[in-house]
Amino acid sequence: MKEFMMSKHTLPENDNSAEAWIDGASSGNPGPAGAGAVIKVSGRKAGEWQLALGETTNNIAEYQGLLLALRKALEMGIHSLVVYTDSELLFRQMKGIYKVRNPGIAKLYLEVKDLERSFKILRIEHVPRELNKEADRLARKARGG
Repeated sequence: MKEFMMSKHTLPENDNSAEAWIDGASSGNPGPAGAGAVIKVSGRKAGEWQLALGETTNNIAEYQGLLLALRKALEMGIHSLVVYTDSELLFRQMKGIYKVRNPGIAKLYLEVKDLERSFKILRIEHVPRELNKEADRLARKARGG
């Protein structure tokens, strides 16, 4: 996996809450894939990242986008985070509405649950694809197109 940092700005001192937009993209299923994450603090972009994943499925790429956002948020000292995703599967699995049956996703799900303990507040919300254009752009760029 190859990570690219697109931009990073310093967080305001003593601010430890933020919002993240995440996405994953795969050309084919499986196929070349990428993940993207955007973190905003007080409505202002604090950083955006993309991650090339090689050959994998779209659902795996979505989880990689979530993990990327969580890790970056913790690196930035953020401990209260609302994550926005357009992946209904990821959202419903993280809320416990759907069971995680795929072994590859189960591993990533457990990684998310492990990181979740480092946050005071971690909320995941589902949003329409139209509201997730920044993260989508990063994920598509990371997959190679």
